[in-house]
Amino acid sequence: MSRKPSIAEIGAFLGHLKAARNNDSDTGPLLAEKADLLERIAEANPGDRDAAQLAREARAAANRAQRKGR
Repeated sequence: MSRKPSIAEIGAFLGHLKAARNNDSDTGPLLAEKADLLERIAEANPGDRDAAQLAREARAAANRAQRKGR
């Protein structure tokens, strides 16, 4: 089982999100970071179907962004 994201990791993600909002950077890495965090949250809460669904959707969006960036 993976470990839940720490407050510092979530804070860092929010900082990356804010920075991306202020410029026209590639959102692919940001989507992948979001998916990683949500997957870890879902793994730490195996009975939470909503968390699992959000993680799947986030990973699919990150994968689509990666394919477009190629």
